[in-house]
Amino acid sequence: MNITKAGYHGILLPDLNIGFDYSGTETQYTFISHAHADHMPRGKATHVYCTPNTHDLMRKRGFKGKADRLHFGETLTTDKARITLYPAGHILGSAMVFVESDDGNILYTGDYRTPPSPASEGFSLPEKSVDHFITEATFSLPIYKWDSHEVLGKEIRTFAIQSLEEGYTPVFLAYNLGKAQEVMHMLAPAQLPVQIHGAGYKLCDIYEQAGIDLGNYAPYDRQSCKGKVLITTNSAINNGFASNVRKKKLAYCSGWATREATRSQLTVHKLIPLSDHLDFFELINLCKKLRPQKVYITHTPNASVVQHYLDEAGIASRFLDLEMEEDD
Repeated sequence: MNITKAGYHGILLPDLNIGFDYSGTETQYTFISHAHADHMPRGKATHVYCTPNTHDLMRKRGFKGKADRLHFGETLTTDKARITLYPAGHILGSAMVFVESDDGNILYTGDYRTPPSPASEGFSLPEKSVDHFITEATFSLPIYKWDSHEVLGKEIRTFAIQSLEEGYTPVFLAYNLGKAQEVMHMLAPAQLPVQIHGAGYKLCDIYEQAGIDLGNYAPYDRQSCKGKVLITTNSAINNGFASNVRKKKLAYCSGWATREATRSQLTVHKLIPLSDHLDFFELINLCKKLRPQKVYITHTPNASVVQHYLDEAGIASRFLDLEMEEDD
């Protein structure tokens, strides 16, 4: 099977005329896994295939191209392959792409999370065999092992409630798409008033239309934000977000919160390792479950560690050196 990378982003199956998270024009069929910027197509005239929620989110984020919308479980048949999307559990709309062909079956994960984010459509695998498994390995060391969503949700609600009781305004630092809405969903049972950064706010209606409870929220308003639960990005808090609120406590929500270095890099009161990627052990266990002919590893600074564990399990692997982003 000819599987190649396309520059810093994107993967090509040239023999099948298929591209994954690809912005060029060399393929007839380009599948976009989800609406994060490092996976979205960059060309304005790009024609892609994706889930309806991914298309809606991409349009909100500036995508002007054409998209054919494929529902999970719906199969597109070309002259060389059959392609079906499966829920990836990363963010709303995120999909894994399963390709069946005479040359073998390929599962491309994009970014994914198992157990899935509670603010997503879930996670499921094809029932058929996977010959070639293309997987991200963002968190590729054994130090990355996540608590359950139940534990993390309780930690988030406790931080918010205790901060408010102590007279502080709690601020959660989270990426505008996916992580912010996941934090809001976890806060919803506490029924606290939430204000979210405008870039994240404009995406929330798509989550609500998909049946994701985001609780009692409004767009960030500088004049009324004191005493509310605030959600914004790390970059925004460094550029004046809620700078008029003197008493606030910050919680950084990311898988990178596991790293000891994060404690010295960020001035925050709480590190919460809430990730929308799977942890190291889930990655290795999934590879063992699928037992493909070969695993293609992407988006990682530690491919050799993953390959070592796969070698011990008797699973062949190859590193596809794609650019990694730390927005988790």
